[in-house]
Amino acid sequence: MNAYTYEEIEIGHTETFEVTVTEESLDAFRGITGDVNPLHRDDEFAKARGMKGHVAFGLLTASYLSALAGVYLPGKRSLVQSLEIKFASPVYPGDTLTVSGEVTEKNDAYRVLRLKVAVRNGKGEKVLRGTMQIGFTEEGHG
Repeated sequence: MNAYTYEEIEIGHTETFEVTVTEESLDAFRGITGDVNPLHRDDEFAKARGMKGHVAFGLLTASYLSALAGVYLPGKRSLVQSLEIKFASPVYPGDTLTVSGEVTEKNDAYRVLRLKVAVRNGKGEKVLRGTMQIGFTEEGHG
């Protein structure tokens, strides 16, 4: 886990990690949210709607942005304040995703970062894009 201070981070700072979407992660997300839409578990239902098979939950994909902020950029001193995302392509079980964030702005008065975020599949295609605003907890001072 990273523990960058606000002062250590510069505009252009980038962090990236990979995660593989598994059937187990879909089951866990389904159990937490109660979302039993067949698009996320029934291949035939999903194929009838133009997909290759059942798809991962969009918000499961987006939830990896929490790990980006809380573990990687800035890490343990983060507090996600806002998130604006667009889903560009479906994610399927077995996809290995690359989650990345790049600092595009720093607001020194409020000790807040703005990140450009993206999630790409194994083919390098963006499946999610957006922006995230992250503040620092008190421990981040100094």
